[in-house]
Amino acid sequence: MPEEVLISPGVVAIENDQSFVTQQPVQAGAAIIGPTVKGPVNIPTLVTTYSEYVNKFGTTFLSGSNTYSYFTSISAYNYFKNGGTSLLVTRVVSGSFTPASSSAIYDSGSLNNVFVLETLSEGKMMNNTGTLNPDGTLFSGSADNVRWQIVSPNTASGTFNLVIRRGDDSTNSPTVLESWGPLSLDPFSSNYIEKVIGNQVENIAQDGSDYYLQLTGSYTNNSTYVRVKQVNITTPNYLDNSGNPKPQYTASIPLAASGTFGAALGDILPATVGEYYENAGSTVSQGIPASEYNVPIYLLSNKDAYRFNFISTPGLTLQNHSSQLTLLNSVCQDNGNSLLVLDLVIYGQNLSTVAGQSTGLDSSYSTTYWPWLQTVDPSTGQKVWVPASTMIPGVYAFNDNAAEPWYAPAGTNRGVISNATMAERYLTQTNRDTLYEANVNPIATFPNTGVTVFGQKTLQKKASALDRVNVRRLLIELKNYITQVADTLVFEQNTTATRNNFLLQVNPYLSSVQQRQGLYSFRVVMDETNNTPTVIDNNQLVGAIYLQPTKTAEFIYLTFNVLPSGVVFG
Repeated sequence: MPEEVLISPGVVAIENDQSFVTQQPVQAGAAIIGPTVKGPVNIPTLVTTYSEYVNKFGTTFLSGSNTYSYFTSISAYNYFKNGGTSLLVTRVVSGSFTPASSSAIYDSGSLNNVFVLETLSEGKMMNNTGTLNPDGTLFSGSADNVRWQIVSPNTASGTFNLVIRRGDDSTNSPTVLESWGPLSLDPFSSNYIEKVIGNQVENIAQDGSDYYLQLTGSYTNNSTYVRVKQVNITTPNYLDNSGNPKPQYTASIPLAASGTFGAALGDILPATVGEYYENAGSTVSQGIPASEYNVPIYLLSNKDAYRFNFISTPGLTLQNHSSQLTLLNSVCQDNGNSLLVLDLVIYGQNLSTVAGQSTGLDSSYSTTYWPWLQTVDPSTGQKVWVPASTMIPGVYAFNDNAAEPWYAPAGTNRGVISNATMAERYLTQTNRDTLYEANVNPIATFPNTGVTVFGQKTLQKKASALDRVNVRRLLIELKNYITQVADTLVFEQNTTATRNNFLLQVNPYLSSVQQRQGLYSFRVVMDETNNTPTVIDNNQLVGAIYLQPTKTAEFIYLTFNVLPSGVVFG
């Protein structure tokens, strides 16, 4: 964790956990793939608050003379505002992007470059080299990039402090993002700079049709903004047996100074200006070709590395990007642990086009909503149009906080989109009927409640319990829990004790779901009836889980009987 810099006498205790623990899958309530202002490219990254999202991925950018936000940022804001707790963000870009490296950090001897820092974020946005204004501001500094500062170098102890400052601050008013120290160049010390800051790099590798993340570097990245790219000068065992600094190392401690970052490649601005919000293009959406989404989709298909309950790609539509959305639906379906919230059409389409597009996918692992919505961009304060998938993650987050995932995220109790100022179209009852028959969930506008989700169908065409979002999400919730229980039994003895261990964990859980109105009834069988000697000899452990999911009341019929005078109600 970041530590405070000591300017006056005091004590700072650094705890650096070097224990090795098997890495667990990244778990998130929701996932989103889309363009962002900054951040690691194509690397699924977990954020747990909107402020953390802003720090890692930014918010606004300038295109032409106007300021814009990506759908990704607006969606993240609404998700966290409505109670979301964890979001897996994957940034897509067009072109080649690289991190920025720190300017020279000199020692006090021969003015050698002691070590090099590198930004975790990629792209030219991270560069701020160039003119330094008289007040200490950087000419190209911004709230989205950073600068470094060395504080309190101490040759007696061989330590120094590192401060990461915001790129748009000044000498008299520094904005400190992180403070680290005291740090050391002694690789045998627990406060060695690489151990404390981190030096790991994730690169995307390909093996045939498989994509995976290849990790290099020995130390986990603890900083939100930078990692140590390389250490050019080390001071092994800086102190001698008497506790005095060794003379050959004292000139290696970095000088007190501040500097910039530069040499990053990659510009977020597309060739065409202004294709944002309702003007998002058909083939190139928000400046990003749809093909750039393929690698992140392949990466997220690894359910042993990433687990999330639902995912969206605001900006892609089935109308124009069916290849990517069909691929992502297959990932959700094959993994069996997530729901895809997709959009059918771009802005300004008619009802028949929307209903016609819904035939392009038949799956209980996908759902769609229409029409587009107007909302206030939290970063610019302007009213903008966004596809429904931008706002639906916030509806799901509110639903799960107010009730449970197996409740319908729809209706006046849990389906009101409070951040939507209006819908692209006011839907009549007939309009809603047409959409619902086509498995499109209508977003209605009512006088007293405002913009409201008024449907919860999946895109499965065949009538069954799984043609409803609440049932699909119930199954996702149960499968995620029960498979994690089953994971602990792999390679265990196939005995009555092992089977009872499974039952003792699963039955109480399903009972609690039943008490919380997720199930009418259930039954779990894992005994000698389905684990016969033949099954056991084949090294299999078999369980059967029978579920009766609760259904929602979507169609309510009320009969009003008008009676003549004199009738007595008994």
